[in-house]
Amino acid sequence: MHRWNRGLMMAALAATMMTGGPLAAQAPAAAPQLTVSGVAYAQYNYNISGTQHINAFDVTRTYINFNGKFAGGVSTRITPDIYRTTDGSATYRLKYGFVAYAPGAGKTVYKFGMIHTPWVAREEDIWDYRMQGGVATERAGYLSSSDLGVSVDTRVANDRLDLSFGIYNGETYKKAEADQRKDLMARASFLLSATDDVTAAGGLRLTGFAMVGRPAGGGNRDRFIGMVSYKSKRFTLAGEYAMTRDSSTAAPTPAVTGSIISAFGVYRLPESKVAFLGRVDMIDPNTDVADNENTRVIAGASYQLSPNLRLLADVDLLSFAAGNPSLPVDPRNQALFQLQFTF
Repeated sequence: MHRWNRGLMMAALAATMMTGGPLAAQAPAAAPQLTVSGVAYAQYNYNISGTQHINAFDVTRTYINFNGKFAGGVSTRITPDIYRTTDGSATYRLKYGFVAYAPGAGKTVYKFGMIHTPWVAREEDIWDYRMQGGVATERAGYLSSSDLGVSVDTRVANDRLDLSFGIYNGETYKKAEADQRKDLMARASFLLSATDDVTAAGGLRLTGFAMVGRPAGGGNRDRFIGMVSYKSKRFTLAGEYAMTRDSSTAAPTPAVTGSIISAFGVYRLPESKVAFLGRVDMIDPNTDVADNENTRVIAGASYQLSPNLRLLADVDLLSFAAGNPSLPVDPRNQALFQLQFTF
C-alpha cells in the first residue's frame, strides 16, 4: 500500500511539471538584459560673418542611454542629456525616461513616460546628420523630439504602413505641465517602393504628420507636415512642407500662421566612406507679414572614419529677407568641423 501511494505521488509530480502546473510556474524568469550606450557631438566653429570672427571648440551635446529588456515584451530606457547652457556651463537633464511594452511579435509598441514624439526622430533617421543640428521644425522651435505622455507605434499592411499616435503634455521635456491641456500628435508613413535600405526610414515614402494642441492658458498650437522621401544606401532625397498655427487666450492674440519648406539630400560615394550633403530650410514665421522670412543653407562633406566615429566639414549660412545687419559678433554664418562619436 505504501509503495502504491508513493507511485501515485511521483506520477502526479511528473504530470504537473509536464503541463506547466504550480511547480513549473516557479521556474526563475529570464534575467533582464541591461545595456549602456551613448553618443557625443563635438565641434570647432568659426564665425564667417561679423568683424571679430569668434571661433571655439565645444562639446555641444552628449547622451547616455541606459536600456533594459525584460521578460514579456517589457523594456525601459533612461537617457540623460548633457548640454551647454546659455551661460556657457555644462549641465544635464532627462531627455528620455520611459517604459515600453511590445506584446507578441513586437509590431505594436506602447510607451509611457518621457518619450519620443512622432515626427522629429523619424525625420532625423532620414536626414541622418543630427550632428550638424536639429531638423527644420525643431530648430525653429515648433516641435520637440521628446515630451511627457503616452504613445502607440505599430506597423500594418505587411509593414508598408508605419503609424504613430500619442497624447502629450505639450510643454516638451524641458518644462513641467502647467494646466490640464494636452497635445495630440499622429504620424503615418507609407512605403511606396522599397530600396536596398530596409530600415524604417528607407525606400520611397509618403509621410504625413498632424499635431493639435493647446498651450498653457489656452489658444492654438497646431502643426501639419507632409513629406516625400527617398532613401537607399547611396542616395537620400527629401522634401517637406509644414504649416504652423499659434495663438494664446491667456494673453489674447490673433492666430499666427507660419510655414516651413525644407529639402535635403545626401550622396554617399560608392565603395567609399565619403558622403556629400546639402539642405535648405525656408521659414516664414508669419505668412501675413511681409519680409520676415529666413533661409538657412547647409552644405558639407562627411567621412566615416570608423563605425563609431563620423567627421563632418560644413558651412551653415542664415539669411533674412529684410537683410542682415552688420554686427561685430555675428554667429549666423559659420564654418564648422564636427564629429559624432557613438559607443
